[in-house]
Amino acid sequence: MNIPRFVIAGAQSGVGKTTLTLGLLKALKEAGFRVQPFKVGPDYIDPGLHRAACETPSHNLDSWMGTEKVVKEVFSTYTPGKDVAVIEGVMGLFDGARGEKDRASTAHIAKILKAPVILVVNARGMARSCAALIKGYAEFDPQLDLAGVIFNNVGSENHANFLREIVEDELDIPCIGFLKRKNEITMPERHLGLLPAVENKKLKEQLDSLAELIKEDIDLDKLLAVARKAPSLNDVTFSKSCPEKKVRLGVAWDEAFNFYYHDSITYLQELGAEIHYFSPLRDKELPAVDGLYFGGGFPEIFLEELSSNRDMHLNIRQAHENGMPIYAECGGFMYLMEKLQDFEGRTFSGVGIIPGSVRMTKKLAALGYVKASPVVNTLLARPGETLRGHEFHWSEMEGIPEENAAYTLVGGKGKDGRREGYACGNLLGSYVHLHLRSNPTAARGFIKSLGNYGQEKAMDNC
Repeated sequence: MNIPRFVIAGAQSGVGKTTLTLGLLKALKEAGFRVQPFKVGPDYIDPGLHRAACETPSHNLDSWMGTEKVVKEVFSTYTPGKDVAVIEGVMGLFDGARGEKDRASTAHIAKILKAPVILVVNARGMARSCAALIKGYAEFDPQLDLAGVIFNNVGSENHANFLREIVEDELDIPCIGFLKRKNEITMPERHLGLLPAVENKKLKEQLDSLAELIKEDIDLDKLLAVARKAPSLNDVTFSKSCPEKKVRLGVAWDEAFNFYYHDSITYLQELGAEIHYFSPLRDKELPAVDGLYFGGGFPEIFLEELSSNRDMHLNIRQAHENGMPIYAECGGFMYLMEKLQDFEGRTFSGVGIIPGSVRMTKKLAALGYVKASPVVNTLLARPGETLRGHEFHWSEMEGIPEENAAYTLVGGKGKDGRREGYACGNLLGSYVHLHLRSNPTAARGFIKSLGNYGQEKAMDNC
């Protein structure tokens, strides 16, 4: 398989990878190219912005939650029929999982996919010193193909020309273009990162402006020439995802709940799930389904609206009382609690099927990759099995009974072996986000639980 591709990597976080990537996606789309975006790592917000920029779902490539085989499989699933794949990196080029060298880093993904790397460098206050910086990145890992440089925060045309001469003459690395400091466009942010696409009312205007800057200052022909030099991927194999059972799954989706790995939904469909979306913010009833999936998001921003939708609360509680399988991650986990407190200290009612309360904090409460080992039998897995996921939240919970903990966690921010989550019967809630193709046991366990419930419901109706 041969698909032109390149990775947008940063010398460090904050150099403008995401805004540059969004502009490139929009500009390439407008130029008539069929673009497939990807995001390195466990991020949810950037893929949503990618989709808005090029009207194509973006997918996560995570070599910590998944194996190299899974990374290749995800990449190869969505690139057929596309003209170019654009992969946005995470943090700095070589920043990966703590203590595991380059695993989960942008560099690791680039090597797995044999993708050339375009390094984004913040040129503010730099002249010839940038050559030493770029030379270090180019030579640090000989297996990596650092194929071009884009400078951000360039002060003037003279500054740009000077940087180009240094990089191309002294390092023989192509300079793909510049983004000038005066033209910098900022994207609105929140405590978990950029404002999600579903909430940003000015996103189209911002994307249009970014695309115009890209057309002016980035050499798209040179960039595509680099992409077309990427070698073929000849060792891709696909796991057989034979449907387990035909089931109907309700997925919460609106401004409050939209943190899902798009490929996880696709994988559940491959296993036999028919997806039915509903809004906890606006809908009064649940769809006719065999189970519910509440993803993460920003329920803390919409607590007043969520709390006032008592009909939805009642429907979810009734589904739970009927034994319907319910799985909730992070923001969804919070929503199912009895009480929720926002950043200002105001308290609102949650759905109330998980005992205890949650409050937003003024600082980061958890961040990082974790291994989750079930304490009891859950919807997804059993004791003795291990799931690989990611935590990222600004809230703390209290009041959950110790005997109802779902997992013991290793990694992330906290003491190894700490207990986390809630599991009781067909209900599972946790702060841990899972990429389901990378955790096939969990995905199949979920589908099996949905199928068992659907079968019991059918028998009850006989």
